[in-house]
Amino acid sequence: MAGHTDNAVVIDAPADAVWEMTNDVESWPRLFSEYAAAEVLAKDGDTVRFRLTMHPDADGNQWSWVSERTADAGTRTVRARRIETGWFKYMNLFWEYTEADGGGVRMRWVQDFEMWPQAPVDDQAMTERLNRNTEIQMKRIKEIIEREAAGG
Repeated sequence: MAGHTDNAVVIDAPADAVWEMTNDVESWPRLFSEYAAAEVLAKDGDTVRFRLTMHPDADGNQWSWVSERTADAGTRTVRARRIETGWFKYMNLFWEYTEADGGGVRMRWVQDFEMWPQAPVDDQAMTERLNRNTEIQMKRIKEIIEREAAGG
């Protein structure tokens, strides 16, 4: 069985600002509360390979992995995958930015993954964890971008 999440938030800000801010990987520790560091390892056109490091968890573990993402400004979509998968057999992500009804930008994240059998959580538990955390991160990103777009 595989895991799947599909979450979205509407950000009341210009599309270009939302696109630029959320695709600036080096700024992610400011946008995402969970990341302690984001280090760009390589760039090739619209593709960036980078290492993310999380803040230590309650047990003192500081998780880190390498991912790769390709942003397509023409379609306002991003495809990403973990290169170092850790507890995941695979982790693929899709980001989509569309005009929202009533204004603003609807930013959608889809995550498809499968956990290794020896992982500390199964696909269902990870799906629940990712859904909870995505809501927190999207709310934070929305607040930061809207504040900056309003001149704050």
